[in-house]
Amino acid sequence: MRPSEAGETEGAEVVPPARPRGATALQIAFFLLFVRPFLLLFIGLRVRGGANLPRTDPFVLIANHSSHLDTLSLLSLFPLRRLARIQPVAAADYFERNRVVSWLSRSFFNILPIARRDITAQNDPIRRMVAALRAGRSLILFPEGTRGAANEVGHFHTGIARLATLLPEIAIVPAYLENMGRALPKGQFVPVPIFCEIRVGQPLCPRGNRKEIVVELEEAVRRLREPS
Repeated sequence: MRPSEAGETEGAEVVPPARPRGATALQIAFFLLFVRPFLLLFIGLRVRGGANLPRTDPFVLIANHSSHLDTLSLLSLFPLRRLARIQPVAAADYFERNRVVSWLSRSFFNILPIARRDITAQNDPIRRMVAALRAGRSLILFPEGTRGAANEVGHFHTGIARLATLLPEIAIVPAYLENMGRALPKGQFVPVPIFCEIRVGQPLCPRGNRKEIVVELEEAVRRLREPS
C-alpha cells in the first residue's frame, strides 16, 4: 500500500462505503453459529492478553498476516454487538473483484476496502482509514500489506506510521497470530486442524518520525512471538 502523499489531509473527506441492508444481523449470526465454534473446536484458538483490547472505539489493531484465518480470529475477540464498528482493512482489488465477493466481504466481515493501485485523491487509502476512525470505527490492519510465511513477521509498510502521525490520539494495539499460516496457508482453501493462538500486547501511542514509528510497531509485534 503506497498511496501518494498528496491529499492525506486536504480536500473533501472520504466517506467509508455503507454496508448492505441487514448486514449487521448476518454478521452476528455468522460469527455466533459458525466462526466461534469453528475457531474453538477446529483450531482450539487460545487468546493471551485479551485484557489489553480496548473496550471502546476507535482504535487500530495490527498483527502479522499469513492466512485468511487471521481476520476471522481477530474479529472473534470482540463482543458480537461491537462487530459493526470494527472494520478489517482489505484490498479492494481482491475482496471486491466481483459483486458476489464484495457483498459477502461487506456483509460478513464488514471490510473497509482500499485501493492498492491507481491511487487518487478520492480513493486514497490513508484518507479512507482516517475517515473511518474519525467516524468512531475501529480498524484491523495488517501492516505487512499481504500474507507472508507462517509465524514470520515481515517488514511493515509506512501506512500505519502515517495513520499514527495524522491521528496521534488513536491507540494502536499490537497482536501476534501463531500457527494461522499453518492451519490455512496462503493458496490453500481447506484448513488443517492445528492449535492456534493470539497474543495481544498493550496499546501504544507511538511518537517520532515515520521510520521510528514503523520500527516501534514492528518490534512490538515481533516481541509477542515469544509468549511471556
